[in-house]
Amino acid sequence: MGISMIGQATGRMFIAMVVFGLSLIGGHVSAAEQEDSKAKQIWQLLDYVAVDYSGAVANDMVVKDTEYAEMQEFAATAERQLADLPNRDGKDALLQRAAELRRVVSAKADPNQVAQLAHGLAGALQKLYPFPVAPRIAPNLARGAQLFQAQCAACHGPQGKGDGQLAASLEPKPTALSNRARAKDRSLFALYQVVSNGVQGTAMQGFSKLSEEDRWALAFFAGTLSYDGNDRAAGAQLWKESKAPRQAVPDLSALTQTSEHALAEKLDASSAAAVTAHLRANPAVLAENSARGTSIAKMKLAESLAALQGGDRQGATKLALSAYLDGFEPVEPALATRNRPLFEKIEAAMISYRALLAAGDVAEVQKAQQNLLSLLDDADKALSPSEDDALATFIGALTILLREGVEALLVVVAMLAFLKKAERNDVLVYVHAGWVVALLAGGVTWGVATYLVSVSGASRELTEGFSSLFAAVVLLAVGMWMHQKSVAGRWQIYLKEKLSSALNKRTAWFLFSLAFVAVYREVFETVLFYAALWTEGNGWPLLAGLGAGAALLGLIAFVLLRTSARLPIGQFFAASSLLVASLAIVLAGKGIAGLQEAGLLPTSPLAIPRIDVLGIHPSWQTTLAQVAVLAIVLIAFAANVRSARNLVSEG
Repeated sequence: MGISMIGQATGRMFIAMVVFGLSLIGGHVSAAEQEDSKAKQIWQLLDYVAVDYSGAVANDMVVKDTEYAEMQEFAATAERQLADLPNRDGKDALLQRAAELRRVVSAKADPNQVAQLAHGLAGALQKLYPFPVAPRIAPNLARGAQLFQAQCAACHGPQGKGDGQLAASLEPKPTALSNRARAKDRSLFALYQVVSNGVQGTAMQGFSKLSEEDRWALAFFAGTLSYDGNDRAAGAQLWKESKAPRQAVPDLSALTQTSEHALAEKLDASSAAAVTAHLRANPAVLAENSARGTSIAKMKLAESLAALQGGDRQGATKLALSAYLDGFEPVEPALATRNRPLFEKIEAAMISYRALLAAGDVAEVQKAQQNLLSLLDDADKALSPSEDDALATFIGALTILLREGVEALLVVVAMLAFLKKAERNDVLVYVHAGWVVALLAGGVTWGVATYLVSVSGASRELTEGFSSLFAAVVLLAVGMWMHQKSVAGRWQIYLKEKLSSALNKRTAWFLFSLAFVAVYREVFETVLFYAALWTEGNGWPLLAGLGAGAALLGLIAFVLLRTSARLPIGQFFAASSLLVASLAIVLAGKGIAGLQEAGLLPTSPLAIPRIDVLGIHPSWQTTLAQVAVLAIVLIAFAANVRSARNLVSEG
């Protein structure tokens, strides 16, 4: 038939059907699906109380006995069904809030107080027992309009006024979806629930046979029927000119859970109506923000927990990895610039969660998941638009370039300084060609990642991991060789007689490769960071940060080259060997961490701080890799010193 709300005298039948339906679920679906279904049903009951209570009680008096009886029954049933959900940390608090809701309904409290309690409890329920509350992509409103005319207009009327051809014969009457007073309290997710499940005891049937995308499209279209073109135009103007609406409704998930009435608590009433009208009619404007938010990470975490509860530990681990690579990593750059401590907490929590999935019990995993969801909520708040966006973008672009560029710069400067000391200017062109080609390749990467394909998180981590390990191995060998020469003495004779012949074409191309890899691994990560930071309106701050960072890198390169040129040859090789060996240790840690984040290597958490500049990550694997490289360096350096002393004693 069409979309309708609960009638005046159908509450008890509805409750009976809900309880009966829940009693049958366990035999046909998994425990996770059963929990999901129960939580959604409780949410729907709470939403009915929040919206419909005002039609039963006013000024501490019952105005409709049958509806008031329904509200009492709904509140009591929600409390009862909450008690049946699996035990988790925080469940007792939910039960206390449910008991309070039942008491205030019995006391005929003010509708605003009841609505606030019911909506607050529904939100807390969804957080503790998470289930999807938003579509994966922006719904197609044209498709929704077609479905409405085909499935709903006969009851609700072509414009949703409740005057369809069958309306006169129905009892209770179909809801007038165009009625603003009722519609302003109803969220899109509530409409989606009604579309999916129907309303027992009324002519409203569920449309569970429709695809999820179609049901969301139908719910969104139904949510637009109480607004007109003027409302939508005013909302579009507000959305363009003011940041307050974008802060209040940052993504599709926020939109589907927010009613006009709830939004009016953050904006004024007229602005809330206009913004709601605009976004419901144009959900695509939020699609980009949703992709940047953590909704995918939250969804994957919920799926991973469900898989674990269903006995699929391997599948749960894969979903947890997807939560990081596909859901969190895309927002890492923006979050790191706004709240780096929070970014590091989430990364550590993701590692800990995956480790628990491999060996922990369900209770431990649930607790870790709830902690992660709370941190991701904090991330969404930090990522929401603010008045400081331009400054945050500038600082982020500057610090990203400096952080990623200094390592590459040190490698290239060390090679250039070495070749100048060796008076091999003919080989300099290979090093310069290496870093220039790396920059050009970075530009191509940006174009591909922006316009052609999406570079997955796994591809990014694998590229960074393998290139870091390659550079670490090469730098380790170079560092040991340079230290050997620094303690051997007779530099001028060695450089003139040996080094010139040693630097042949093969070695020159090797230096080209080292320069390319050292620079491209940093450019690759920087490009993806910048692509994630680039949004409408922040282009100039980002470019300004890029320009300032490039200027500072140029200044650092100039100072390093001038300083190295003034160093005596022995001191230069000694300092360079220490620098190059240190970079090898740093890159070893980063390389292992990259392969861990791509899921190629296991992760065993270690209680140490994360220090990005040193490549230190809180896991046993990265720490042992760095300790191994450090041990090789110390053994090699000690062997070089001993060999030099033997030569002196023999001489």
